[in-house]
Amino acid sequence: MNAVQTYRYLQPSALRTAGLDLQTSGGPAANPRFFSGFLTTPAAAAAGLLAVAEVARTRYHQPVSPASLDPVVTGSRNRLRFESFSGCCGVYARMDVVPAGFDGEVVGHGTTNVDVNPPLREALARVGGIEPLHLAVGPDDLTVSTMEGAVVERKVPLPGRWVRGFAEVHVLTAGFEPRAEVPAAEAAAFLRRLPGGSDRSVLWAVPAGRTLRLTSRPAPGAVCLAGAGRLAALRGLLRHARTLRVYGPTVRTGSPAVPSTWELDTGSLRLSLTLSPEPYRGFSGEGAALLALAGDEVIDDAELVSALLSWDPTIDVVALAEAAGLPDDRVRAALAQLGTAGRVGYDVADAGYFHRVMPHDAGRAERDNPRLVGARTLVEQGAVRRDGDHATVRSGDEDYRVRRLPDGGFTCTCRWWAKHQGQRGPCKHALAVSMVAEVTA
Repeated sequence: MNAVQTYRYLQPSALRTAGLDLQTSGGPAANPRFFSGFLTTPAAAAAGLLAVAEVARTRYHQPVSPASLDPVVTGSRNRLRFESFSGCCGVYARMDVVPAGFDGEVVGHGTTNVDVNPPLREALARVGGIEPLHLAVGPDDLTVSTMEGAVVERKVPLPGRWVRGFAEVHVLTAGFEPRAEVPAAEAAAFLRRLPGGSDRSVLWAVPAGRTLRLTSRPAPGAVCLAGAGRLAALRGLLRHARTLRVYGPTVRTGSPAVPSTWELDTGSLRLSLTLSPEPYRGFSGEGAALLALAGDEVIDDAELVSALLSWDPTIDVVALAEAAGLPDDRVRAALAQLGTAGRVGYDVADAGYFHRVMPHDAGRAERDNPRLVGARTLVEQGAVRRDGDHATVRSGDEDYRVRRLPDGGFTCTCRWWAKHQGQRGPCKHALAVSMVAEVTA
């Protein structure tokens, strides 16, 4: 389901004589300009923006109309971020413009959808050499419609899957570590060797000297690469890049497919693609945030943490915990709750969370996660009977056995767990057991 919102644009985005004028649709005030300045590497920035926009227009699993999928832009202090999900929600793209990448000042902060229309894409494709590129994110005032002219008003569906995807990606990537760093020339050669866009195989990349070696099986230190053709959006920026960095969770021999992040760094900006564990899997259904959302205090904690968030490029969890008077784990759970409204993201390069401006809907986590709703219902019905590290959950006419593992995960005898083996988050029975365990702890 799409969360349909109405956005106002003064006019279409365009590349004008003075530079690139990106029309935006919101923020702290109506049509604000929270950044105005020149981009110091115009060709690279144009290539990065095209990559983020192209991911938004692409469905890697099945075709989709790209008409309403506009990237999201956030300005915060000394950082500009452009983000999008693919139409299938299996690829998350982000371009981070760092201070070395712009000659100007982020004079405000905000988050909005950006209109990247066909004429603008064509103009960006022509940017090259040392041509100046000026970025004005949003005009200063709002023009009212009259008989002589009209404000361009568009209904832009922000897909509900995108909001759920934001929540899942930030929880998943928070567990990533740097796995490899490859110089640009070797990175270009590696990307050229990858299978084409129609390939759906799950491969693994293993550091090998200054490059990466592909294998068909996981091993310690390897990074999962599922649907290698999904990295195609990186190619336009390769000629400007210094390094390719790869991030992923810890894997071992026999590990299932996992997500990964592939990031090109030019020194002035970073373009990253985060891939879901398999091409047909979208991030919106991964269920990684469910355990963090199951606590009784998480909504109240999220309201407190939300009031304390600042616009620093990276959220300091320890400082936030001290300010809120909460332990670190509850702050992280609160950030997961805020992530269900898209208000928090995670930057693997900075190894830290960052802030977006989106309305915080405390009830969204429940509406978007039927397993969470089902688990709360089971708890209210008294369906959970604990027995040490085991529990029996009565659901309908069936009893299910749930066992807590040493690493904090769960197994269950239900069909959901048998099908997914814990790779799509916990089932509702395991969530109910975790809720009861928290209450009685």
